[in-house]
Amino acid sequence: MSSATTTPIKSDPTLMSEIRKYGEFNTNACLQCGSCTVVCELTNNSTATFPRKSIQYALMGLKDLLKRGVEPWLCYYCGDCSVSCPREAEPGESMMTLRRYLTANYDWTGFAKKVYTSKIFEIAAILIIALVVVALYFKFTFFPSGDAANWIGDDGGVLINKIAPWTRIHLGDWFLAGVLAFLLITNVFYMWLKIIVKDKSVNVPFKTYITEIFSLIWNFFTQRRFNKCDNSKTYWILHLCLMLSYVMLFTIIVFFLEWFQTDTVHPVWHPQRLLGYIATIGLFAGIIYFIYARIKKSTEISKNSHFTDWTFLILLLLTTLSGILLHFARVSGLPVYTYIMYLIHLMVLVPMLAIEVPFSKWSHLAYRPFAIYFYRVKEEAYRLQQQKIDELSLKEAA
Repeated sequence: MSSATTTPIKSDPTLMSEIRKYGEFNTNACLQCGSCTVVCELTNNSTATFPRKSIQYALMGLKDLLKRGVEPWLCYYCGDCSVSCPREAEPGESMMTLRRYLTANYDWTGFAKKVYTSKIFEIAAILIIALVVVALYFKFTFFPSGDAANWIGDDGGVLINKIAPWTRIHLGDWFLAGVLAFLLITNVFYMWLKIIVKDKSVNVPFKTYITEIFSLIWNFFTQRRFNKCDNSKTYWILHLCLMLSYVMLFTIIVFFLEWFQTDTVHPVWHPQRLLGYIATIGLFAGIIYFIYARIKKSTEISKNSHFTDWTFLILLLLTTLSGILLHFARVSGLPVYTYIMYLIHLMVLVPMLAIEVPFSKWSHLAYRPFAIYFYRVKEEAYRLQQQKIDELSLKEAA
């Protein structure tokens, strides 16, 4: 895919220092030997030569071309490039840093940049959102005071909707989901502007967006490109479990809360409980694997951890554990503990969603498949453009 433009390309000497605010980016050791690109299973043609291409853009200060590129998102960080690097320049980690940098550049609010570049800001944001949740919880829920029997149903479970009516919680769900959707959609729109609209070297026909839409859906739900990396099979499976479990729980809570949050304690084999257990197991398995890997530094991808990697995993772990404890308090008929655990669960869950979905780790679930989609759209547009040039040349020759 050509990156040629009709306007002069400016070099920004501050680009390297800006990128390094987002993590490890060791280009001082890089010899530009190309070993990282040669060994990568995903760089199978001349239009997506990473990590080398993105690193060259950064070294040359080509900020516009770097923002326009999708190569950092095509990388799934299997670690082969870092293992093969003769200078131990960690090109795989450099691509991870570039993904954080690009995430911040897609975000029109500037919030993502502050989250990625300031520990104090991220922690303060988590605490402030948690305090807002506490205030709203006390205002719209009911503490189970008096006789505990008044808060327990005939099946022995806590009447959770008497404590926190699902209709009130559902309004909060919809408000939060609406805000997150707005932020994520507008950020993806900015991503589209930078990758496609600002690239004057190609004109993308509208029909191309339609013909390539399947790639967006397929890559979002399967993350299949992970599977092309020889040493990333386990990582791909657990990453997929984590993602699908999260999507399942998020969908249930946002769209089916009335069915999910009931005062009836269903049998273990009831679909309501089975889906909850399956999603919880998927989340827990993924979380434990990734935390263990980062502690032991057992894989190339887990050798270097940004502070946002840890806050994400800790918030996700606390959300899962508090959800488990909330469930057992409810089915065991413990109204006070149910009230407390519901509060703790929301205090962790809401900040995690508010920060991670539009601004940090969870946003990658949208940016990566959209980047692959935009890449395929441009590739097809270039093919059609070249086809027209060839046809015109044949007519002129005739």
